[in-house]
Amino acid sequence: MVQWFWKATMVPPLMHIAKELDVTPAQLALSWLLHQGKDIFPIPGTRRPERIDENAKAADINLSDETLKRINDLARPGLAEGATLV
Repeated sequence: MVQWFWKATMVPPLMHIAKELDVTPAQLALSWLLHQGKDIFPIPGTRRPERIDENAKAADINLSDETLKRINDLARPGLAEGATLV
């Protein structure tokens, strides 16, 4: 899948979900990862110290089953493959 198509189809809906929940896109992504199972340990990186607290707050976000389904429908396994997505 070409990068522009991935960005055009995936990013806006995920940004919309983050806005609905009043969280940052990074918090949404980290929270979603934390909801994937007890064997998943996201390791976020940051260049800014203020992002450390922001990222940590993702652990307090409870995603409903409906929200998880919406994200899972957008981020199907195998959808984003390749050397880079940026």
